[in-house]
Amino acid sequence: MKHNNKYKVIIFLILLIMIGTSFVHVSLSKSLSYLDEQGGGTINGQILFSPLYGTTTYLIDNTGAINHTWSSSYTPGAATYWLGEGTILRTIRTVISGGGSGGGIQKILWDGTIVWDFRYNTDGYLTHHDIKPLPNGNVLMIAWETKTRAEAIAAGRNPNNIPGNKFMPDHIIEVKPTGLTSGDIVWEWHVWDHLIQDYDPSKDNYGVVGDHPELVDINFGTFYMSSTDWLHSNSIDYNVEFDQILLSVHNFNEIWVIDHSTTTEEAAGHTGGNYGKGGDLLYRWGNPRAYDAGTASDQKLFFQHGTSWIKPGYPGEGNILVFDNGNNRPSGQYSTVDEFTPPVDSNGEYYLEPGSAYGPEDYTWSYTANPPNSFYSHYCGDALRLKDGDTLICNGVAGKFFEVTPEKDIVWQYVNQYPMPSMNDVFKIDYIPPEEPPQPDTPDLYCSGSLSWIKVKPGETVVDSFQVQNIGDEGSILNWTINASSITWGTWSINPASGKNLTPEDGQMTVQVSVIAPNETKSVFQGQLRVENIDNSSDFGLIPVFLRTPKNIYVFHRPIYQFIVKFKNLYSEKIYYFFKTLSLVLLMF
Repeated sequence: MKHNNKYKVIIFLILLIMIGTSFVHVSLSKSLSYLDEQGGGTINGQILFSPLYGTTTYLIDNTGAINHTWSSSYTPGAATYWLGEGTILRTIRTVISGGGSGGGIQKILWDGTIVWDFRYNTDGYLTHHDIKPLPNGNVLMIAWETKTRAEAIAAGRNPNNIPGNKFMPDHIIEVKPTGLTSGDIVWEWHVWDHLIQDYDPSKDNYGVVGDHPELVDINFGTFYMSSTDWLHSNSIDYNVEFDQILLSVHNFNEIWVIDHSTTTEEAAGHTGGNYGKGGDLLYRWGNPRAYDAGTASDQKLFFQHGTSWIKPGYPGEGNILVFDNGNNRPSGQYSTVDEFTPPVDSNGEYYLEPGSAYGPEDYTWSYTANPPNSFYSHYCGDALRLKDGDTLICNGVAGKFFEVTPEKDIVWQYVNQYPMPSMNDVFKIDYIPPEEPPQPDTPDLYCSGSLSWIKVKPGETVVDSFQVQNIGDEGSILNWTINASSITWGTWSINPASGKNLTPEDGQMTVQVSVIAPNETKSVFQGQLRVENIDNSSDFGLIPVFLRTPKNIYVFHRPIYQFIVKFKNLYSEKIYYFFKTLSLVLLMF
């Protein structure tokens, strides 16, 4: 027994060292500054973004000041876009199923009213990563669909590269909103209809891969060959002039272009549409090995994100801009932003020399930091060309947005602080020119924090706090109150339970909460406190509440469990599951 206790202590100390190490890494990798001291705040517009581990969307100006926020019950899944006139289109994460998973889309007005709440998360389908609003009001969405192991093998997939019993290729849907929670799928494209393989002549799609660059090799996938999420497409854009769709296919290290002018029936085949190729690929670039037209030395992209066409009227219009994350880059682990000119004519036709790979062979413009590894985001990230020729870049992992000139000088930068500096990752950003956003509301309520209690004795009194703030216009007045009507358990004391004349200059106000736990043992109690703007019912914030009363209480463990739940309430999966493992070890003591 003594030896067992000794080993338990050793394990505990090792885990504490690991925890300390992980926090040192986080604190070193996340800057806490808002603006670069050398930055002149050159962007004239505003930036819209939704932190991956938070439930609030922010609109900031070039000083880093928050002009507006939109609250949600969900973390993003993962992109958010500005639609104009104060309205945003935000993905929501209704299902946790791999990186970038989503499941829903919400259209939200300036005052927080949800006017469209569409879900696509059943029957083996799940939206993920990115969306694209179209000029006609419809929305393009990237989604997974589920195939069985038998279906994948029948299509020619190598059985050794099918983990488990399912295989999840991508497809695209175009959804027309028809009601508050409804929408019609008016067009769709499935990569499953455009496959080729040279692995098994007895299976479907057998052929010579190198002879068919318009098709997708079901047995290609480089580093992620054995992943259920085969393609991991993470970005989508639309070209109005050519009626074409641009996809970033992460696991192929490629971008693809397909025809949107087809009908759904034509998109499932190889003929029809403006370009006569149905749903086959019109163009692909970044990794010629994917269609047997090159070697490793020809690879240009390395697990990229944030792919888009440069808008008409902007410097470089018609070129493609890519945030190249740089994972497994032969010259080192660092990110770049690359611009290249596709070989396309005025009709939208792409040139391919027979027996060769699609061009171009090099970039038109590229940004690399000095030193290169000082700019590295191993996942997420984005880049946008501004009208003056500068490029706005989102370093997703660092939560850092910065503007570079064509000469590659940094002239402005901002570091996201939300929901906290150590968890400020941002998938991508949207830029709003200065003439578009409406004037900020006055006032604007914002609340932060959560109430979490673990291993509480029945009848015990516990305390915690959260913050309320007015982030509206300078000099505005906020009158607020707390609505706890949805919580029917425990005995609550809130101080203050309301407030008047709160201005932005007052900063954060701390609300103290005391709760007498219910008498039930081994029970979980949850809910939300609703902090409301008394003068504007649509302006509110939600504070999540969690309390657990196990049978046996170990006071020593309680602060650690509270720490774990706080991370869970912020939806940080990696950190949460790490500390959850730690908690299981602690139970041995």
